[in-house]
Parts: sequence; C-alpha cells; structure tokens
Amino acid sequence: MKKPKRLKLGAGCRDHGDGPAAREPDCGKKQKLVDIHQALNSDPVDIKSLREAAVNEGGLLTDELRRKVWPKLLNINVYDLPHKPGRDVRENHKDYNQVLLDVRRSMKRFPKGMPVTQRAVLQEQLIDIMLEVLKRNPQLHYYQGYHDVAVTLLLVVGEKTAIAMLHTLSNHHLRDFMDPTMDSTKHILNYLMPIIEQVDAELHDFMIRAEVGTIFALSWLITWYGHVLSEFRHTLRLYDFFLASHPLMPIYLAAAIVLHREREVKETDCDMAMVHHLLSHIPQNLPYEYLIGRAQALFDQYPPSLLARRAALQPRKSLCVSTFQSFQLSTLHQRPDSVLRRLNKAQGVATSRHASRRPGLEPALPGDRGALWGKGNRMVKMAVWGLSATLGAAVFAVAQTAMDWGPEVLLQLF
Repeated sequence: MKKPKRLKLGAGCRDHGDGPAAREPDCGKKQKLVDIHQALNSDPVDIKSLREAAVNEGGLLTDELRRKVWPKLLNINVYDLPHKPGRDVRENHKDYNQVLLDVRRSMKRFPKGMPVTQRAVLQEQLIDIMLEVLKRNPQLHYYQGYHDVAVTLLLVVGEKTAIAMLHTLSNHHLRDFMDPTMDSTKHILNYLMPIIEQVDAELHDFMIRAEVGTIFALSWLITWYGHVLSEFRHTLRLYDFFLASHPLMPIYLAAAIVLHREREVKETDCDMAMVHHLLSHIPQNLPYEYLIGRAQALFDQYPPSLLARRAALQPRKSLCVSTFQSFQLSTLHQRPDSVLRRLNKAQGVATSRHASRRPGLEPALPGDRGALWGKGNRMVKMAVWGLSATLGAAVFAVAQTAMDWGPEVLLQLF
C-alpha cells in the first residue's frame, strides 16, 4: 500500500483567499489532529511522526488520542492483549502487602468527585495490574512509586492495555529502578549534576557546596513526576513526552527544572536542608512546554554518551539505555489498528473452525491469547501483521488528580 504523504506536524492552516486574517485560531491544533490520525492510518504506522507529535507543543492533545498512540509508542498490539489477572495473582505474592499499602494511599491520584465504589474498583485493578506484571517478570523488583506510573496508565488506557504497557515499560524505560538494590537508580540520578555543570558552572558549584545531592529528584524520576504534580493534565503531558523519548529524558527534565529555578536556588542559604527543601517542592505553575523544549535541547547538546564519560558514570551500565536502540527499532513495523482488528476477528473464526474439526478441543479464549502473549509466541505475533482497512476509535476521559508523598519516604529508600 502506498504510504500517504506526511504533513508537517503542527503546521498552520491554509489561507482561503483572504490572507492571514482568515486563519482559524485553532488551525495548528486541527492540523496536528489530522497529522496524528494520518500517522496512525499509515501502513506501517508512522511511528516517527507519532513521536514528534508526542514531543511537540501540546503533546497528544486528548485522552482519546493517547489511548490510540501510547500503545503504538511501545509496540503494543491492542488486539492481542494479556488476559485480566485472576484472583490467584495475589496468592503468596511477596510484594502484595507493600503494593496494597501504596495503593490504599493513592486516593488523591484518582479524579476528584469519583464515586467511592468506582474508585475502589480501580484500586483493586491497580493492585492486580502491578502484581500480574511482577509475576510475569520474576527478575523485576517492586519499588515505592511504581504504582504512580501504573495508575496513570490505568486511568487512560484501561486495565488490559495498562498491563501490556507496564510490562514493556518495566523491561525498558523503568528497568533500572527495578533492580533488587537502589544502585542503578542512583546511577541514573548521577547524570543530573553533570548536565547542570555543562550549562551553569556557578549553580553547579553552589549545589556542590551545599551538599544537596540528588535525592530531591528521586520521586520525579521513578514516578515520571506523577507523584509530585497536582494537575493530572501536566502529568499526562509529561507522559506523552517520556513515552516518545529516550529513557533518561526524565533526568534531563529534572536538570531543566533546576536550571529554570537557578535564581531561587542561588538566593537560598547554602545549606543542604534549605536547598533540598526548595528543590524537592516543584512549583505547580511551571512552564511545562518550555521545560520540555529545554530538556530536549539539553539531550541533543549533551547526550548520555557524552555525559557517561564522566568518572561518576563509568562503573555501571544502564539496562534501560543499553536496550533502547533495539527497542526503538522494534516499534517501526507496526500495522494500523484497523488491520489488527480485522485480522484478529479472522483469526478467531479460523481458530473456532479448527477446534470444531477436532473433538475434545475448545475454541481459544481471551485468556489463552493472553498466555500466548506472555510467552512471546512469535507465530501469533507474526500472523497479526497482515491486512489493511480504516482506523478504529476509542474514548476514555481522565480528570484532574494528584497525591502527596513526603520526602521522608524517599529518604528511607537509601
């Protein structure tokens, strides 16, 4: 199939013969919506354009689009999802008690005004989502803050897609945080000061004299800022950015935030407690679009490969960094959802017919497909890339939400 010509993301609307005054005020947003849908309909899906849309001003614009684009950014086939966790997922799980405590404390992460019964259902799903991913990946270790990532996914894409997304993120972007010790997480935090030093040596020296360290940015990093922002729309905007970017981008954003607050920091007493208190509390009125742009500029100017030459970053190899290039390549050959939906339906019919010819065999259930997904069945996944049609749609609304997590909890992790 011939790939449609890609329009420039965020381009302005055409003149209709009356000059610039005839342009509609929302023409940039409308054009971006067109570009995103065009990228989703391309065969294969135009992942490069989707990444650009997620990073560029405004991000993915709506939760409906996030429900479609986020899985594509992680190479997830929404028509071959894992089955919902059974009740046995909680039995004898070593992390169950800690997960339960963290989820019970996550009430403020749900939309204001949500009925108690509805929130209770979502909290139960949140528990099962995390335990299911940990059960499928025994090499991964739960950390406090993991639930902040999981709840953001759950609220946007729903339970089954959230499991698939969290599985992928846990093995790639979040992988360094899921070691049995905090050593890999500290290694990622060690990128922060070299970035600041490259841009503002005076600010860097001030922070060194104050001995503030980098623990103030711990919760930012491991929750993708979901834990520290009071407005959910800001969290979603950052998730657009991070899902489309290098796994170290959250630390570049941390550097951008500190550099943005340079005057405040320098006007504070050069004392560890004072500087830590200032930096650990993110102002809620930050210019997020500006900061996203600056974080991207910092990444382009001072890439991880350059920073890793610093002595403090040499001893340890980051798993999320080392696997990122192969992960990115794996996302480039996806088919549109319309194709996957049609093939999934055809596959179900074929499986049913095959079973009917063999006594004693039952048609495959959704749970069986989930088991195949969990085992990485290549034959099933290869079969899923086959036809073409029109794009399906899904809608999910997300409201404003947040929660509080004191720095004393973070300090206990070290």
